[in-house]
Formats: sequence, C-alpha cells, structure tokens
Amino acid sequence: MIKARLFTPGPTDVPPEVLNEMAKPMFHHRTPQFQAMFAEVNAGLKKMLMTANDVLTIAGSGTAGMEAAIACACRRDKKVLVANGGKFGERWVKVAKIYGLDVDEVVLKWGTGLSPETVREKLATGQYGAVVVVHSETSTATACDLAAIGKVVAETDAILIADCITAAGVLPLRTDEWKIDITATGSQKALMLPPGLATVAVSEKAWKVIDTIEAPCFYLDLKAYRKSAAKNDTPYTPAVSLIRGMKVAVDTINAIGIEKVWSRSALLAKATREACEALGMKVFSQRPSDSVTGILYPPGVDDAFRKTLKAKYGISVAGGQNELKGKCFRVSHMGYVDPIETIGLIAAIEYTLAELGVEVEIGKGVAAAARVLRDWA
Repeated sequence: MIKARLFTPGPTDVPPEVLNEMAKPMFHHRTPQFQAMFAEVNAGLKKMLMTANDVLTIAGSGTAGMEAAIACACRRDKKVLVANGGKFGERWVKVAKIYGLDVDEVVLKWGTGLSPETVREKLATGQYGAVVVVHSETSTATACDLAAIGKVVAETDAILIADCITAAGVLPLRTDEWKIDITATGSQKALMLPPGLATVAVSEKAWKVIDTIEAPCFYLDLKAYRKSAAKNDTPYTPAVSLIRGMKVAVDTINAIGIEKVWSRSALLAKATREACEALGMKVFSQRPSDSVTGILYPPGVDDAFRKTLKAKYGISVAGGQNELKGKCFRVSHMGYVDPIETIGLIAAIEYTLAELGVEVEIGKGVAAAARVLRDWA
C-alpha cells in the first residue's frame, strides 16, 4: 500500500487533529457558541498575521478575498498598479478590469518580483490609489520584497493590497510593521485546511478609502463583514466546519510560534533546492519563495516525471503553467510537512529520474537535503 502525500501548493495536507474537529456534529452559527469560537479564531489569526487590524473571514477561496479587496478598496478616480509576474498577478489584472478600474499593469519576467524602485517611480506621479502585489507567486515559485514595497507605499496616499495566499503562515509576514493595508489569505495553503475560506486583514488607512466607495458587489462587500465582525459574527452563512478546523490549525501554528514556522519552512525549501541542484537540476526563480520551489526538468524529461512520481510513490507535485508547462515541477513547503517527508520526497525524485533514463547518483540529493535539515528545531 502506498500512502498518498500532497506536495502540491494547494490544497496541502490537513493534520488529523483538524480533520477530526471538522468531523464533529454541526451546530447553528447564530449562537453564542459560534461567536465565542469565532472570536478566538480572529484573535489567533491576528497573532499569526502580526496585526491589530480587523480580520474578516469569507466563505470562499483566496480569490474571493482578493476580489473583495480590489472591488471595495480601489478608488475609481485613481489608477491601480498591478504587478503581473505570473498566473495570479495576471488574475488580479483581470479582476481589476472587470470592476472597471484604470489598471496600470507592470508585466514582469517570470521568476522576478516587482521592485520597490518601480513602485516609487509610479506613485511619485500621484495618479495611483492602490498597489496590488503577489507576495509569493505560486505559478513561478517567486517571492517579492513585500516589506520594501510596503515602506514605499506607506509614504503615499495609496494603499497596498497583498495577495499573501501562499505566503501567510509560511513566509515572514509582519502585516502592521510592513504597512500592508489589505492582506488576503486562503485556507488550503499554509493554514492546513481544505479549500473554502478566505481571510482579509484591513488597516485603518484602507477603511478610510473603503468608506468612500460604493462597491459594486453584495456578498463580497467588506463593510458588511466589518459590521458583523464587531459582534464576532459573519453577514452570511459561514463555513462552520472549516472555521472549527481553522481554530485548531491556527492554535497549532501559534503554539509552535510563527517565527519558528517561518524558519522551518525556509529549511525545507533550502533542503529541496540544494538537493535538486546536487542532482543536476536548476531552480527556476531568480527570487525563490520558501513556500513553493520550482525545479526545471533535466534534458529529455517532461511531465511523465510527475505521473511516475505519483503512480509509484504516491507523491503529488504540481506542474508548470503557461510557458513552463511540461518544463518544470513545483514542490510545496507549506503547512503539514516535515524533514522526514522531505527527505523521502528527494529519494523518490532520485528513483524517478533514474527510471526515466537520467544518470543520477542515488543518495546524492538525499545527502544534500539531510545536511540542511540537521538544523531543524
């Protein structure tokens, strides 16, 4: 029997404790029981995200959170600067245009991040009301310098909207210190839950803008969520079971300590990168993210690699998208994954490459990963 192991960048593996909590009997959400639980969830999310801002939870994927932010917080009399360095930056361009916004799309070479200097030059014109960036672009396994971008935006009247869907809970993210006005996350990534919840942290600066906008949406209107959140409630039917699971997941993260989680994730990413490089493969990104690693296939190898990896070893990794389709695989380091699983992944990668005819020294990648992971704590 082969155990299934998810190394995809969403959905990720869900801990048994979370699954057990979600399997408990349902209870009604318009009750003191739900409100007490929801208050604890919100407090835990604030601690994890390092923010004192309002944290709102929406029943929907991370895209729902980002669409709510774009629809509700981007002024119609100003431009919105959107960084497009991959599939998700491209998505936020599409969303902004659907809402009729004046979009200035900065198209980036895949594997690179938006530079703070570009943001500074753009915002110096005074024409922009918002900047939308992807902290960790999943499609290219690339991270941007969100702290530096936040510092630049904070010096202006514009607000910063950050897609932290594959960043929150895995990459360093100091929401208030970095002056991020809206931080959006998704449940099925480092939060170790099934898909179905988006959380949005909103600053006072962002609320001042939101209060001036009649958002052309109903379910995603952030003002409705703020009103309900003041009573530890939601404006519409919440995903009760997912929120129960979120409490367990967030409590687990905070019990370990978010900074320790960041350092552990960085070790898993470093071990994977060094192992694959030891086997003769190359990391795709020029600014690698520690939440997901993109590895280019060696010559003569294509997505038959992923199919073999899953069929023989039960391991699921993601493929490349757009220009990277059939040229790379992507490995998640988010959430419920540890050094032993990572070393096992590397061993399976070695075996699979050998089966596909690649000359590989079995154990070389494992040794490289093991050296890095000695520092696990």
